[in-house]
Amino acid sequence: AVEVASSVNGQIMPPVMGAAAFLMVEYVGIPYVEIIKHAFLPASISYIALLYIVHLEALKQGMQPIGNHQPKPWLRRLTGFAFGAALISGLSLAVYYGLGWLKPALGDYALPVISVLLAVVYLALLKIAASNPPLPDEDPEKPLTELPQTRAVLLSGLHFLLPVVVLVWCLMIERLSPGLSAFWGSVMLVIILLTQRPLLSWLRADHGATHGGFVDGLIDLREGLIAGARNMIGIGIATAAAGIIVGAVSQTGVGLVLADVVEVLSMGNLLLMLVFIAVFSLILGMGLPTTANYIVVSSLMAPVVVALGQQNGLIVPLIAVHLFVFYFGIMADVTPPVGLASFAAAAVSKGDPIKTGITAFYYSLRTAALPFLFIFNTDLLLIDVSLWHGVLIFFVATGAMLIFAAGTQGFFLVRSRWYESVLLLLVAFTLFRPGFWMDLAHDPYRDIPPAELAQALGSVDENSQLRLRIRGEDAVGDAREFALLLPVPSGDSGEERLEKLGLMTYEEDGRVLIDSVAFGSPAADAGLEFDQEILVVRAPTDRWAKEWMWLPG
Repeated sequence: AVEVASSVNGQIMPPVMGAAAFLMVEYVGIPYVEIIKHAFLPASISYIALLYIVHLEALKQGMQPIGNHQPKPWLRRLTGFAFGAALISGLSLAVYYGLGWLKPALGDYALPVISVLLAVVYLALLKIAASNPPLPDEDPEKPLTELPQTRAVLLSGLHFLLPVVVLVWCLMIERLSPGLSAFWGSVMLVIILLTQRPLLSWLRADHGATHGGFVDGLIDLREGLIAGARNMIGIGIATAAAGIIVGAVSQTGVGLVLADVVEVLSMGNLLLMLVFIAVFSLILGMGLPTTANYIVVSSLMAPVVVALGQQNGLIVPLIAVHLFVFYFGIMADVTPPVGLASFAAAAVSKGDPIKTGITAFYYSLRTAALPFLFIFNTDLLLIDVSLWHGVLIFFVATGAMLIFAAGTQGFFLVRSRWYESVLLLLVAFTLFRPGFWMDLAHDPYRDIPPAELAQALGSVDENSQLRLRIRGEDAVGDAREFALLLPVPSGDSGEERLEKLGLMTYEEDGRVLIDSVAFGSPAADAGLEFDQEILVVRAPTDRWAKEWMWLPG
């Protein structure tokens, strides 16, 4: 379940995000660097919280370190981590730039030359493995009392990196499909399984240990194929079942009326609306790879959040909406009864897939809570915050997420009572969304009559925003009400600022209507159109910063 929670989180972690980040550039219309910046904080604190959850589980179950565990000096641990990162990065760079240079240089001879080069590297890595003592045989029935030595294990299996090299080569240099690239990587692995045993026995200088022969390699291959086929049965059934649901949604057009369904079911309640959007995103994301998942949920669900949010006075940046539906689309890989990642993990661990999925979802509650939080508090996405404010938010949000994990796990310094867990969740909520309590203490906006729009523009600071409630018509002519944010431009008077907005209004029977909106003006960009009625104008008020609520939290 921990593996499921960590692997699924890899799809929300910048810079790649399962290729969804590149699609977001097109869908949201902001630079790639901005996507990375907004997605970084939630993904980082989610991973930190998962480490903490593993720690809490160990405390709850009274786990002890295996063997005579002596903590390594921090410098040695840091050096080991840096070496591992450098090894992986160096391998990737060598494949991409080193081998990538060979292909155009060798032309038609590239494939045979690279094949010979691969064989030479394979023999060299086997020689390294043969130069070290063979690993002792493992008894699966014997209790694990000592951890294996990292160096010995690494040197004895370096040649198993070659299928990864072939995979990266096929994907990045040959530009083959993922399926065909995986096939050639598997072919390389089959060759290693068949040849490694006799070659290791031949290369070992002391001849003091035998690794078996070609027949033993055939047995390894047969057992691997059987185990792989058995592991894929559960995943294949889950994928087929999910395909039925996805097909029903896409072929019947039910996705096109989801906005109406959510609006009716939520009965105008904003939080309930977001819950339904999350559930629908989970259903739509079942059985889909990351890229297809994001395309489906963003095209069907993101417009629903924007439209219904505006009608209920919730105005959030488009990137927050897309990340909201993307997070819950990804969570479909965890949640039972489908949860493909849970089925794959259970096939490896020989555990119950449904129990694995339930536990993984329990661990992933921290990831499920984040989208709701950054919809109401866009500071978590580092939107319009300074560098030092962003650093402060990172530390506070990390602490809040650790407290949230402790509350959901029922263990803090010791096992928590139920009311202590509730208090921990309340503290986490206060740190995550301090504006909720500050809004109760002091309304952030004051109502102004629509006829005094010009005076309101003149009384507020430039570069701030007015909140307007508008009555107009949608694309098919039906009446609707919605909220929008109107930017306040620079200017010496309210009338001058109104002119810079490109907006002209008039009064009729006590109502304030829009007379004209200049093409390409800030007012047009905000969503104002001819003949709309301005119902309410709300201007920001001077109040304490919401971050003061962190102190009682």
